[in-house]
Formats: sequence, structure tokens, C-alpha cells
Amino acid sequence: MIRVLENEFYYLDNFQRVLDWIGERYRDLLDTDELAFLAAFPGLPQNARALFVRMVMRKGNLFRASKLVYAEIGCPVEAAHLLLDTGWIETDPLLSLDELFELLSKPEIADAFQSRLQQKNARKAEQLEALRAVCGDDRPFSSWYPGCSDVALRILVKPLCDRLRLIFFGNLHQDWTEFVLSDLGMFRFEQVEISQASRGFRSRADVEHYLRLHDCKERFYAGEALDEVLRDLPSHVFDNDWLVSRREKLLFQIGQGYEKLKDWDNAHAVYAQCRYLGARGRAIRVLEKHERFIDAYALFQLAQAAPESEAERQHLLRIGPRLARRLGHARLPARRSAPVERLDLSLPMPGGEWWVEGVVREHLASEDAPVFYVENALANSLFGLLCWRAVFAPLPGAFFHPFHRGPADLYSPDFHQRREAEFAACLAELESGAYRGTIRANYRDKAGIASPFVYWGALSEELLELALACIPPQHLRKWCERILADVQANHTGFPDLIQFWPAEGRYTMIEVKGPGDRLQDNQLRWIDYCATHGMPVSVCYLQWEQAA
Repeated sequence: MIRVLENEFYYLDNFQRVLDWIGERYRDLLDTDELAFLAAFPGLPQNARALFVRMVMRKGNLFRASKLVYAEIGCPVEAAHLLLDTGWIETDPLLSLDELFELLSKPEIADAFQSRLQQKNARKAEQLEALRAVCGDDRPFSSWYPGCSDVALRILVKPLCDRLRLIFFGNLHQDWTEFVLSDLGMFRFEQVEISQASRGFRSRADVEHYLRLHDCKERFYAGEALDEVLRDLPSHVFDNDWLVSRREKLLFQIGQGYEKLKDWDNAHAVYAQCRYLGARGRAIRVLEKHERFIDAYALFQLAQAAPESEAERQHLLRIGPRLARRLGHARLPARRSAPVERLDLSLPMPGGEWWVEGVVREHLASEDAPVFYVENALANSLFGLLCWRAVFAPLPGAFFHPFHRGPADLYSPDFHQRREAEFAACLAELESGAYRGTIRANYRDKAGIASPFVYWGALSEELLELALACIPPQHLRKWCERILADVQANHTGFPDLIQFWPAEGRYTMIEVKGPGDRLQDNQLRWIDYCATHGMPVSVCYLQWEQAA
């Protein structure tokens, strides 16, 4: 249910809450400008502070006063004048032609340039290009458009506010709307006790390193030359594990970029220094493509002696025989997967809107044996509900602000190890039988609270009760253990459908493949795991009947 916000300055109070939080927990990390901002902001008039926060929350740094009209603020021009002495904003700023075009509508452009605008009916982009030759210099807004009574404003401290947002959230993808959505009741977060010592950044260097990494990532996604991005990527040792993981992931992506360009030497050089999971496997593949078979086989043997993950083991089983054949080595022994039931269906193609999994679900379902489309939702949700208290255990550094959807170290290699006792206690309930009560209680008491595992929209009470009645606790334990072994890799890849026979207390999982589809690697690993541990699983291959 969406709540109505009675406090019209809710956004200002939230902004001040962030400043207070940072001042209490991160004061030693702040630079002179940030400290000065924290000290000065609360002393300004309320309408001036409210206008400033409205500008901070919006995209960009240029605004028109007419677009900043809010009843609680009053006249935006008067509020802006109260901010001028701070140096945080400026009125009537110098604007380039491009910036001016961002602020003006087409009719206003025609009014501002009049006879100088030859193409009044052209698109704005075409008008902009036509005016560049005669209007190259920057000018104040009032000089560009003398007949306009509106006032242009520029906020000058957006980067400072972004740094404060980064320090609070520990990332730059969360923003001020988190507060609003939480206040409205649209997002709800688990209330975790956060100590004063629990911080996302431990030093100012951490903040600067994050910003440098973020800049490199943005440039990489913008398509900048890989050599230039790689040159500026920080390469020294970080005293922060999650910053290291961010750098290694970007390094891996740069390696993939070189690989797409078929620049095998640079791709291998990047993968060779990268510690991101999968980099060694890609290095072997690049060496193979570069026809450096001896080097590729040597790295394959090193990896085979101690695979870093199930995904790498799977990759090695695929690439090893190819390399052995290339080098004339003895044939490598093949690993046999556990047998999996195959279900072949030939059905008429339905009319109207349909999806393959839905077609199979409707065909297999009966009153006595309902079928649900669950994919990753059911297993993850059962795990998340059973292990809720372990996932949200208030460990140092796991939570450092009130808007975490999950612990900050969720994908860290030691995620399970740091909470070993908590998870052991949760999984022990599968032996005692208490797990059903725990799952039901958390489904009821935590409903709608953000979780990295629970799919609230996909989990109905009917589905939950059937799962608890038909899936043996030994199978649930195996699912939980595999998720915990590698959360990032193993929280996906589950079969599409699940069918229950409540009268018999049994179930089966069904992966559906339509014409031309094939099993993905993570799906193959989950299917093999389930079959190996005696869990009922099948792969359904659907073909469409040929019209007579």
C-alpha cells in the first residue's frame, strides 16, 4: 500500500539525515569542502535548502526557475538568491549553445534567434548545427534570450553531493529516490542494527579509488579505446576487498573487449593478471584461438589440478580434449554426467500470445498434479526464507546504511564462511522439522521486505505450501548447500517448471527447451547436481506438430 506523505519537506529531511549520518560515521574521511558543506547547510533558510535539494535530486546541473516551482518553497528565484553567497549555485550562468538548447523549447529557440535561424521547421539537432557557425561563444542565459523573463540556475557542487551520496550508500547506482520510495512504502528494507564502526569505506583512499574505478567503467561502457581505459585503471594494491573485486571485474570486461577485437595478445595479457572468476578459463581459450597450443595446454593442466569453480571445471572438460588432440596427447578420460530423464513433446502451435514454458505447463498440469513456472524463484525463496536471520546477520561491514537489499559481501568468496554458525543453525532446522514453521513465519512477517533471494511477486501461499509438503528436507538442504557454495554462480540455472503430486507427497523439476534451444552451462550444472543427488529432474524438448 502506497502511503501519503504529510511532511511536504520530506526530501529535505532525508537529505539532512544523510548529512548527519555521514558526519557521525565518516567525518575522518571527508575533505575540507565536504566538511564545510556539512557545517553550512543546516544554517540556511528552509526554502533555500529545499530548493538546493530539489536541484540535487534532478538530473544535470542546469535548470530554469520556472521548472522549480513547488508550493512549499515559494518563489524559486528568491530561494536561489539566498544560496548565492554559498558558492553552491549561480544564477544567469554562462551557457554554451548546446547547453542553451537543452533549456529551450523549439518555439523559444525561434523567438531567441529570430532572423538568425534560417530553418525554423527543422529538428532541434539540425537547428543547433546550423547556428554553431554564427553563435560559437558562451554567453549568459539573459544574453542568449533577452526577451525571456525566466531565470537560469546552475548547481556547482553536484560532484561534491555525488561523493556524499557515494559515501552514504557505498555505490553510485543508488540515489535519493531510495528514501522517497521507502517513505511511500513502495520499497521496504530489513531493519538491521548498524554500529557506528560499520562503514563501507574505511579511508579517504577508498573513496578516491572507487571514483577512479567508476570513471574507468563509465568510459569503458561509453566505448572509449580499451588501451586508454586500461592505462588509467588503478593497478596498485587496495586495502579493501570489494574494491578489489570491482577492479577485477572491470579488468575481466576489458579482456573480453580485446577478445571481441581478436586482439589475442592484449586479451591474454589482461586475463593473465586478472583474478576475477573465469579469467583463467578465458586465458586458455584466447591462447587456443591464437594457436599457442602448448601454452594453452600448460595453463589447462594448472587449472585442472585445482579448478576455481564448477564453471571452470565444466569449461576444462570441454577445452581439454580439443587441446590434447591438437598436441597429439593421449585422449583425456571423459566424465559421465548423471542420467537425466528426457521428455519429448510434440504439440500444436497455439494461437494468440504464448510462451514455450507456459505451453508445456498447461499441457502437463492436471487437477491432481499442478505445475508452476518457477525457474530461480522457488529454490532461492525457500533458501532466503529459511536462512533470513543468517543473510541479514549484522556483521561488521555487511550493512552500513538503512537501504541494503542484502549484505554488501553477498558475492564475496567468504560470504558463507563469515556466517557459518548462523547458516548451520538455519540448516539444522531441516533435520528437526522446524524449518516449515520458520519459512511460514518469515513469509508472513517479512512479506515485501527486499531480499536478494526471496521473489515475493512469484511466491504464492499455495506454491509455498505445496513445496513444503512435497519437497523432502534433504533436497532443500542440497539446494541450500549449493547456493552457499557460490552465491553468484549458483543462484541461477534452476529448471523452469515444478510439478507437485500432493496426494503422493512428491515433485519433479522440468527444464523446457523449445525448437532450436539448448541447455545453458549453469542449467547443465544444476541439472547434473540434482540428478547426482537423486532429485527428480527432467528436460522437456518441445517440437511443434506439422500442419497436415
